Amino acid sequence: MSKPLDATLNEWCSAGLLDRDQVERILAFESRRDPAPGGRRLAGLAIGFGVLLVGAGLLLLVAANWQHLGPSARFMLVLALVGGFHLAGALGGAHRPRLAMGMHGLGTAALGAGIFLSGQIFNIQEHWPGGLLLWALGALLGWVVLRDWVQGLLAALLTPAWIMSEWAEATWQASRHVEVERVLAACSLLLAICYLTAPLPGRQSPLRKALTWLGGLALIPAALLLVMARGEWLFGSAVGIGFNTPGTPLFLAGWAMALGGPLALSAFMRGRAAWMNLVATLWVLAFTLLGVGWGVHLLCGLGAIGLVLWGLHEARSERVNLGVAGFAITLLAFYFSNIMDKLGRSLGLIGLGLLFLAGGWQLERLRRRLNGLIGKEKA
Repeated sequence: MSKPLDATLNEWCSAGLLDRDQVERILAFESRRDPAPGGRRLAGLAIGFGVLLVGAGLLLLVAANWQHLGPSARFMLVLALVGGFHLAGALGGAHRPRLAMGMHGLGTAALGAGIFLSGQIFNIQEHWPGGLLLWALGALLGWVVLRDWVQGLLAALLTPAWIMSEWAEATWQASRHVEVERVLAACSLLLAICYLTAPLPGRQSPLRKALTWLGGLALIPAALLLVMARGEWLFGSAVGIGFNTPGTPLFLAGWAMALGGPLALSAFMRGRAAWMNLVATLWVLAFTLLGVGWGVHLLCGLGAIGLVLWGLHEARSERVNLGVAGFAITLLAFYFSNIMDKLGRSLGLIGLGLLFLAGGWQLERLRRRLNGLIGKEKA
């Protein structure tokens, strides 16, 4: 509901649907059952920071005394950390579900450290992506058993990381190739878009909300990574270095992973609404194939506008905010690369200041207006 509970109940009482005694009993029950939303958020932040600080302190304590322990003691300490966090989560799960969720998350995070430290303890020379596979399997098992968003978020991070690391390791073993970075950057950007667009009307689970945060935080860095990887690829093709092309099946498998993997995951999570993710996939593919010049900035601007329209279509303000931010970054990049060096130092700085003042003010007005439209649709 968009209205407070007491206002809604009073309207129902005025309409004759409830009497005054029923309204008072409902309000009394809700006040005992659930704290205020602000209190819940504050408690969640306190628990989250507390869990992170406890985990960081324990890991620093282990790191400070690591050299003084023998192999057996090290291995037992690793097992104690992984098992202890999960045991603390299991003991507190009935009465403190948020604290239990955080402890289980620390246990799964410690699992990854335990896997790689165990390899160091026993001097195991193995295929390093296999450690990510074991870690991802642990997170997936935790999500299947616990069904909480922390385990699901870790699985959503680790599973693609393992797949990409396996392909990158196989490719680099064949030959060092700058195409690897371009494929991984494209895959990272499409995964960020997939996670950002996970929520749908009627599908607002905590895991989908967490994926939205993950995708939103990773979107702009992943886009910048693709720009840099593409520039390195173009430079290598221009000077004729770094192009010992790997085997064709491996090359095609990499692009199939980068383009088809996030699209398949979007189809699983969004159903028919994934046609928009298909458009985003085509945009990323066009960006990787586009030549140098103004077309790069034009395509980046179109992508930012498309993200804004996507947010308006599905009433998601975070997509509008990210789209406006992406458009602002595109304008700045175009100014620095095509205009500023032609104006001289003083005029270039003046123009940059005017761009920040006038352009930033107009973009902020536009962002607020668009988010206002979303607010009206939700109301």
